[in-house]
Amino acid sequence: MSTAATEPATTTVTDPAPPSATASAGAEERAAEERAAEYRRRGWWRDETFLDDLRRQARLHPHRLAVAGRRVAESRTDTLDYAELDALTDRFAHALLDLGVRRGDFVAVQLPNRWEMVPLIFACIRVGAVICPISPVCPEDELRHRLGLTEARVCVTLPEWSGTPLAEIVTRLKDDLPSLEHVVVVDGPVPEGARSFHDHFVAEAREEQEGAAGPDGRALGPEEPFVVLFTSGTTGASKGVLHSQNTVHSAVRGYVDAFGAGDDWVAAVSTPLVHYSGFAQGVLAGVMLGGTVAFQDVRRNEALLDLVERYGATLLYGPPATLADVAASQRAQKRDTSTLRHVVIGSAQVLQELADEVHETLGARTYSLWGMSENGPVTTTRPQDPENWAAHSNGSAIDSMETRIDASGAGGGSGSVGRLKVRGASLALGYHRRDEAFRAELDAERWFDTGDLARDDGRGGIRIIGRARDAILRGGLVAPVTELEAVIGGHPNAVEAALVGLPPDRDGGEPVICAVVVPRGGAGPSLGALRSRIGEAGHDPRFLPDRVELVPALPKTLTGKVRKAELRQRYATATP
Repeated sequence: MSTAATEPATTTVTDPAPPSATASAGAEERAAEERAAEYRRRGWWRDETFLDDLRRQARLHPHRLAVAGRRVAESRTDTLDYAELDALTDRFAHALLDLGVRRGDFVAVQLPNRWEMVPLIFACIRVGAVICPISPVCPEDELRHRLGLTEARVCVTLPEWSGTPLAEIVTRLKDDLPSLEHVVVVDGPVPEGARSFHDHFVAEAREEQEGAAGPDGRALGPEEPFVVLFTSGTTGASKGVLHSQNTVHSAVRGYVDAFGAGDDWVAAVSTPLVHYSGFAQGVLAGVMLGGTVAFQDVRRNEALLDLVERYGATLLYGPPATLADVAASQRAQKRDTSTLRHVVIGSAQVLQELADEVHETLGARTYSLWGMSENGPVTTTRPQDPENWAAHSNGSAIDSMETRIDASGAGGGSGSVGRLKVRGASLALGYHRRDEAFRAELDAERWFDTGDLARDDGRGGIRIIGRARDAILRGGLVAPVTELEAVIGGHPNAVEAALVGLPPDRDGGEPVICAVVVPRGGAGPSLGALRSRIGEAGHDPRFLPDRVELVPALPKTLTGKVRKAELRQRYATATP
């Protein structure tokens, strides 16, 4: 390295960086450029954007169905074809400009699975804004945190959700958040200080007005910040995961390619559009392929098959409890599911009995997927895997990602178990305004520490064991917590379960394993029944639970993760 490259600049900069910092920054920039070039060479990154995908589909297939959003309470379904979605994108973009949204601003969208979410995604890209999806089930303190961290200029919300007056809360927060200028309310009464979404975004055709300033030239590029998705916040304030369109593209490209998907892709999505799975694997994957995404605004698992039958879904995505309800619904009322080819479970382990039930009732094969907000889908089982592989593995990495199991980070126990680290083209840009927290999870070779424990599945893939901070050690071995939870939660008298380790009941003893179970119907499973079930599933007797607690619901974060620290605290001192 030349001396000139490390000497302080002789300009008017008052506090130049130390030579080592300057050199390091330059090396990082060059490394980033080299990675981007390699990702482009491999087709994981591109020069096009999701807005380009929409334009292409509207041009080639204008009347093909893009979106089907079912409003359960109203017994109706809102649909948009590609021409309509393209036109609404332009209209919504002009509406955002009229609200003063500038390039680089954040636009918060607090909606359930409604059609309005979809054109808002593309309108934000069109005007150069970063979209910030927020669940309607978001406590006021957390909502204030997210709006304040992003300095969102606009928040689109509902009058109320599940009895919570969302519009009133957000409007009140304007007094605390000087950056929040506009609250826009979808459907229903509009409180003072807010405005109607329909009147501002839908009813007025600003894009047709002569002389109106348009969004041309403002659209986000493929490597610019595009969306911020918030983490669960299990150990403090939630972090905003910042993605570009290319980091998301590489993930959804790998996801759909794993299943050989084409423009006949019709996805029925049970997860929220404000989460990565619904937002990217649902909406953006569908538009990229020119397919269809179908969803419903509230959780009615028994009604998902109506979407499958009506729109000819080829893929159904959801957690195990959802798929168990779907299979039971099919037994009670048979629907035509002949188009369904793939059932993907993405938030917990797959039990063989569930995979068998899905195949018997729906005629489709079950796949297991693992991912996180920082990367999107990272591993999945595939059609070329052995028939029942989803019950034994979370799959191998998609093309754009790599996985590594670091046995040195297992926190003790068997050398076959270690901390799961990942890297590749789908890794997020970082945490918004929390660069140091993101960098702390990266090593010098850009391996990202996921915080999960995993083991090799024997075929080049992984099997998730559980979160490292929730690990339970018995006899020097790490308990396969996620597998045990799946076995317990699959009991006929259980809806779902969580396993936690409690302090030993005597000095020098092993941790007490406590199963916290949500019963199905009346009485839940007994401790003896759970121990028998786990033993019959072939698990090590050392991991049998010592105690069972029945609860009406598990405490969860906004992204659906169980708050195990809360359970440990609750039952550590409670009398068994």
